[in-house]
Amino acid sequence: MIAGVLAVSACFIFATSTKQNETANKSEHVDYPKEMDFAGEKVPLEIADVQERLDREMVVNMNYHSNTILVMKRANKVFPIIEPILVKNGIPDDFKYLAVIESGLINVVSPAGARGVWQFMPSTAREKGLEVNNYIDERYHLEKSTQAACEYLLEAKQKFGSWTLAAASYNGGMNGIDRRLEEQQVNDYYDLLLGSETSRYVFRILALKEIMKNPQKYQFNLHEHMMYKNVPTRSVEIDSTIEDLVSFAKSQGTNYKALKLENPWLRDKTLMNKSRRTYFVKIPTEGY
Repeated sequence: MIAGVLAVSACFIFATSTKQNETANKSEHVDYPKEMDFAGEKVPLEIADVQERLDREMVVNMNYHSNTILVMKRANKVFPIIEPILVKNGIPDDFKYLAVIESGLINVVSPAGARGVWQFMPSTAREKGLEVNNYIDERYHLEKSTQAACEYLLEAKQKFGSWTLAAASYNGGMNGIDRRLEEQQVNDYYDLLLGSETSRYVFRILALKEIMKNPQKYQFNLHEHMMYKNVPTRSVEIDSTIEDLVSFAKSQGTNYKALKLENPWLRDKTLMNKSRRTYFVKIPTEGY
């Protein structure tokens, strides 16, 4: 009996290993585009190290299947919210992939304390008009944080004259990129020698953009029913304190969990609002 189990296990391991090898072999033989651009700016693939840096990120993301599949599923839910805000601000559509590499399109917290889909630090968030305190953290408000990201990127584009450098500065900081450009006497991201994270940054965007726009080419076959979707909501205007969000949720015909999932910027069980600011709270109408 044990021998039989071992034999079956060995067959399973061999089959799994064979399947993985076949997948790896397929990915190794996929031809990347001969020409690429970021936000309409040409990627100089004729430069040897540029080719290698792009190849690294393509290989990583083609073979990091669980992460790439999850961001594709989430994009179906998040991109329809981000895209019109980018358009309204004149930001190229490619910048939605910056959000992908920053957070995987979920509200994560970095070791340094950056939060939300767009990964703002508290000081930068407040500079861009986001409210951050014990009760409200608008870094978790997708629409407002996207607007704040647009304002940062417009400022960076004006400073550097390049969307590629603006993207790099989202990781390396405007002052950091400015110093490197001055020190090395160049004016192009692809000519800069940078630390590992910022050096990879734009290439990670390029790789996810290419794969997510052409999923079947890279062996990601996701059907519509597999994608995550936003649930329908209605908006309630609030301009006063809510002492108990659990009771508030019940009064609106929903529950506390659903309320917090749709409004992650509400950070406590109470909404203190002594200044009587106006907030719009989303109430799910189904799907909870």
